[in-house]
Amino acid sequence: MKDTLVKQAIHTMKHAYIPYSNFAVGAALVTTDGNIYTGVNIENAAYGSSCCAERVAIFSAIANGEREFAGLAVSAHTKRPVPPCGACRQVMSEFFKKDMPIYLVSESEEVYTFSMEKLLPFSFSPTDLTD
Repeated sequence: MKDTLVKQAIHTMKHAYIPYSNFAVGAALVTTDGNIYTGVNIENAAYGSSCCAERVAIFSAIANGEREFAGLAVSAHTKRPVPPCGACRQVMSEFFKKDMPIYLVSESEEVYTFSMEKLLPFSFSPTDLTD
């Protein structure tokens, strides 16, 4: 599944809406049932209204009723495998299990693999609201 997700993330980058930064990012998210949702970064002239590829993929899956995920790949034209921003990491921690694999991909298709726990240790989570 890793190779499929990486290829989807790379392929979907071409759909990014990036008129301001020219920095395309693609994401591919797979559910435990094998459904794949993709996302790209979408910029806006009011910069704070922009949305990252990771969140677009996650929100698309959630909007389609998905809640169980098995892996995520994120790709960009970067020298090192692209790291998600803090806002994306927080959203990811809401929906991903601590051991879920996250594949970060560079422009040379070098892949780093992290678990959610490694990517955002000691994250704020839904259980913090009920403890």
